Amino acid sequence: MSLAKKLWAENEDLAQAALTHPFVQGLRTGNLPRETFQRYIVQDAFFLDAFARSYALALAHSPDQQGIRDFFELLAGVQEELRLHANYAEKWGVSLSDVTPDSATLDYTNFLLGTAFLRGTGETCAAMTPCMRLYAFLGQSLAADTEHLEHQYMEWIRTYSSPDFEALAARLEGLLDRYTTDTDTVHIAYRRAMTLEVAFFEAQSEGIKR
Repeated sequence: MSLAKKLWAENEDLAQAALTHPFVQGLRTGNLPRETFQRYIVQDAFFLDAFARSYALALAHSPDQQGIRDFFELLAGVQEELRLHANYAEKWGVSLSDVTPDSATLDYTNFLLGTAFLRGTGETCAAMTPCMRLYAFLGQSLAADTEHLEHQYMEWIRTYSSPDFEALAARLEGLLDRYTTDTDTVHIAYRRAMTLEVAFFEAQSEGIKR
């Protein structure tokens, strides 16, 4: 088993916690309150900006040319995701300028940027991979449950269940396996990112009926 698969398996409890979270299930059914999704778009756009910067730092610290090419192309993928959020913002009537991050968003972005700035390429991959793999998992899981449905959040589900997004997640996992050694620090970084993912969904869920 690769290290990326091992880390994912170790954190299955948090993946399931995210999948069953009322926010994610609201995306599945289409019943997520509009204002909740609007808040999510704004916070996630702020997060993705930090995620892109973390890729840029990983690129700068990459020990070889292949890594430079891989991180560059992954960075381009985040830019495409940010364009999607700009479209969401226009469609849902929210502004992405002068965003004030909430505490959960700031905790996550500070963790990512601190790791990417201060730690090695391998540990940066361990901090970043959970976001990509979790969203691919959520998208694919929700798509399987909504095959014959059509509602306002299907675009989100299609984006994260797409083969293109799966390819990006798998590519980052490949970088994790290439540059990371199996240490306690790596396991802690991966677990921390997964915990912050669940906390991020929780922070956006104000007003959702439990």
